[in-house]
Formats: sequence, C-alpha cells, structure tokens
Amino acid sequence: MTNRTYYAPTGGLPPQTQLLTDRAMFTDAYAVIPKGTFSDIVASFLPFWDQARFWVLARPLSGFAETFSQYIAEVAPGGGSDRPETEAGIQSVLFVVEGAIDVTIAGKMHSMVEGGYAYIPANTEWSLRNTSAAAARFHWVRKVYQALEGLDTPEPLVLNENDIAPTEMPDTGGVWATTRFVDPEDLRHDMHVTVVTFQPGGVIPFAETHVMEHGLYVLEGKAVYRLNQDWVEVEAGDYMWLRAFCPQACYAGGPGPFRYLLYKDVNRHMPFPKG
Repeated sequence: MTNRTYYAPTGGLPPQTQLLTDRAMFTDAYAVIPKGTFSDIVASFLPFWDQARFWVLARPLSGFAETFSQYIAEVAPGGGSDRPETEAGIQSVLFVVEGAIDVTIAGKMHSMVEGGYAYIPANTEWSLRNTSAAAARFHWVRKVYQALEGLDTPEPLVLNENDIAPTEMPDTGGVWATTRFVDPEDLRHDMHVTVVTFQPGGVIPFAETHVMEHGLYVLEGKAVYRLNQDWVEVEAGDYMWLRAFCPQACYAGGPGPFRYLLYKDVNRHMPFPKG
C-alpha cells in the first residue's frame, strides 16, 4: 500500500487584517473555489445529520453544475446520520480525505480511512457514523441515476485508492495516470469519480474539449491549469468546476505530484429538453 497525501479543509475564519484579493472566479465556462474560501461562515447543515457540517462545492444551478452536486463533509466524533439521503433515485460516491468513518450500505458495515472510496447505488439504504476520536472529512458526490431498460443497477463498491494500481495514460511514461474505481467499460455506471495524478512536469498536452462536465478537487500539489481561455494557478485544497466543452489542460508544477479527485458524467445519450 502506498500512502498518499489528501488535503482537507478545517474551517476557521480569516483575520480582519487579511487582504480581500483572492483567486476565486466564477464564469460562464468554469469556476475556481480556492481553499481559502472554506471558512466557518460558508458551511451548511443538512437534515438528519448530527455533529456534521458541509462545504458545498457544486450544486445544480442555471449557469453552473448541471449533472451533480458535491460536498466536503466534516463529521465530529460520534456524529453521522441514519438517513443521509432524503431524495429518491440519487446515487452517491464518498471519498475520505481525513480520519475514519463507518459506512453501512444495504445492511453491511464498512470501515473507511483516508483514500477510501464508496459507491452507493440509487435507492439503497445507507448510514454513516464517525466512531473514531477525531473529526472525519470526506467528499460526497451525488447524481440522479439515469436508469436504462436492459442495464442492471450497479452494485455497491467499497475500495481504497492505495490498493489500486494507477493506469498510465498512453505514451506518457507514467507521468500522467488515473486511478479508476469502476471499469470504464461497465456501462451500468453513468458517472465516474477517479483520482488523476501528474508527476512533476507532467502535462495534459492539448486542450481537452469534450461533452463531459467536470468537478476537480486538488488533493495534493500545485499546477497551472488551463480553463477556457485562461491559465490559473491551483494548489491542494482548491476546487474547479468545468462545464461541458470547456477547454482544459495543465502543467504540473512540482516539487511533488499534482493529484486531483475528478467527477465526470459518462455512458449515456445526451438528453433533449422536455416539451
């Protein structure tokens, strides 16, 4: 097992002496939410959760994310929920960045630590509890599952990034690799959450322009990231949202790896407007 670094926000509030200038950006094509914005006053609370708060990174909103929502959850010792999901038809991915949680999915309990990944199918009963002595922090990605006749619903998955060998991108010598938790050819899944790793100096060597919407949370390192027509510096703890067809590329800055948690919608026809 390889131990990796995972950035997690801790809240707090900047001092009155801090300058207001920051890297936060919100455009029609992309958004950048820097780590410094995750303060106490922007945290949210959710029904049926106790001793827990959430930083909302993305939500369905006109001109913003369309296919998913994403939170960073912070759960104090003893906290959690016996009814975390309140809507029908929602699938979830959890990814632990600090501490440990116990997640019960369809009656089976799983202990998850840093690097832990869980896929929870739509309409599946689940609960979560922090039974440790320290706060736990994890990402929670939610998406309406697009069920199709002839395709079964995926089964639950509980894995850990540190147990999975990254897949090297072709012709990159291993400087660009992706850790996949789901087989890309498994068309039952309509979203993927992966970990992308660039070694220092690694690049996306062209402006990717594609139909998939993205959410990217920087777990480790720093880079210069191309977002539409702009080059933006990002570092561990920053979050980026990219709408469909927003050009993207990057240069990994070093001195260590540049890694991010990536969401994308996949494996379905493009829906037409109703009416």
